[in-house]
Amino acid sequence: MSRQDSIGVTESAATSRPARSAGRIAARVLSGLLLLTAFCFVVGFGWFASHVAHLATPADPEKADAIIVLTGGQSRLDAAMDLLESGKGKRLLISGVHPSASRFQLQKATGGDKTLFSCCVDIDRAALDTIGNAEESAKWVESHAYGSVILVTNNYHMPRSLLEMGRLLRNARLEPYPVVNSDLGNGNWMTKPEALRVLFTEYNKYLLALARGVVPLKPTPDGVTLAGAASPAVR
Repeated sequence: MSRQDSIGVTESAATSRPARSAGRIAARVLSGLLLLTAFCFVVGFGWFASHVAHLATPADPEKADAIIVLTGGQSRLDAAMDLLESGKGKRLLISGVHPSASRFQLQKATGGDKTLFSCCVDIDRAALDTIGNAEESAKWVESHAYGSVILVTNNYHMPRSLLEMGRLLRNARLEPYPVVNSDLGNGNWMTKPEALRVLFTEYNKYLLALARGVVPLKPTPDGVTLAGAASPAVR
């Protein structure tokens, strides 16, 4: 090998060393970011599960202008009707009712007073999910000019519900009324596979709801402010 060729090989090797070094640094940084993300995800889930586990149903909630219950279980409906019957709110919205369910069927299912149900209960059949619940609830609250609302849903569903509702019901105070079907305190959720599954699923949905928060809010034609004017595909 000539001296010129030797110099060329040396220069090529010298050039490739920094490139390999930069590649290793980038790989280490990426690995570090992935580990940090995983750590934050796990810690966040622990906080979320602990927070939900410590939510308790208020023994004597303050009165509000109205009550909203998000469908998803008989216990939610029963709790909302009890609040209405005890005068904790003037009117009740049942949000997310299946289109095939009639008013009579709902009244029978809840065992609510027929007269009270007829005069003071509204039914929303348009909402398909929590985002839809928030949209339809906002329309209802604004149409009645309510200033305070008791929100009824399960404890695991409450953080995401408050997040979605809070974005739209800006002029109304939300009073959470979590319904607790299973004791998750003292770390019980860690020993119950079904509770762990529900919490993990809800935690991921909560993170997605937080991510949606970066989307600017803009008004729709009917005057209700929606997150990024969510399209039917998003809902």
